[in-house]
Amino acid sequence: MGTDFHPTARVIADSINPTGNRLTTLEVHLHRYMLPALNTHRAFSRNSASSRAIPAARTLRRIAEHPVVPTRWASEQPGMQAGDTVTDPEKARNAWLAARDAAAVHAEQLIQLGVHKSIVNRLLEPFASTQVIVTATDWDGFWHQRCSTLAQDDMRLTAEAMFDAYHASTPTPVNHDGWHTPYINADEHDTLTPVMRRRVSAARCARVSHLTHAGTRDPNADLGLYMRLICADPPHASPLEHVATPTHPDEPARGNFTGWHQLRHLVLGH
Repeated sequence: MGTDFHPTARVIADSINPTGNRLTTLEVHLHRYMLPALNTHRAFSRNSASSRAIPAARTLRRIAEHPVVPTRWASEQPGMQAGDTVTDPEKARNAWLAARDAAAVHAEQLIQLGVHKSIVNRLLEPFASTQVIVTATDWDGFWHQRCSTLAQDDMRLTAEAMFDAYHASTPTPVNHDGWHTPYINADEHDTLTPVMRRRVSAARCARVSHLTHAGTRDPNADLGLYMRLICADPPHASPLEHVATPTHPDEPARGNFTGWHQLRHLVLGH
């Protein structure tokens, strides 16, 4: 019997430029079915773990050990906001887990038939968590909307975890020639050149982890992934948004950050 999943968040990188614009990157674990709600916020640059890349056997193990279960079994009522907790939440939970078990049985059958993980995992997504990297300079709209009691409980708990992590962190000053590079360790500032640090950071943001899929820290593999990102047709540009350098006060704004140039715009021009 596993333990139910609960949302978490931690700061990966936190920077402030000479004009006082703070840029923060969070690694967030949330209910997979809450990802569309997070993705509606256009102030965010974000990348999430892909169901197309995660082995289905790993997803099956995850939903068995730490199943995603709704935070509260709210009752039906008109409108988007749910009502009070139902009279028998335990029976509701058992019905949800029975659906998980049925999905797992059919997923196993698809695996035996040789069906690709990108299809099998779709059956399991309602019962799985996911990992997302989120970078932004402007958070107030998100806090106001998603930390509210009007938000769905699962999204509100995710937003509150993000809020707590953000406000517990102290940003590091970054000068105009410096960079915000998530997932780069302190020791890698000595072993990697500035260009390599930016590329490795972007690749790790694409993977949503400082580790490779094999579970190792491998800058050479990261550099190879970076080249595949920018050389693809079309390029996979979104991971380059998390890596940024301060703008000068007289420079026009680009992208969704205030006071920062994203590596995406500097490398790809769009």
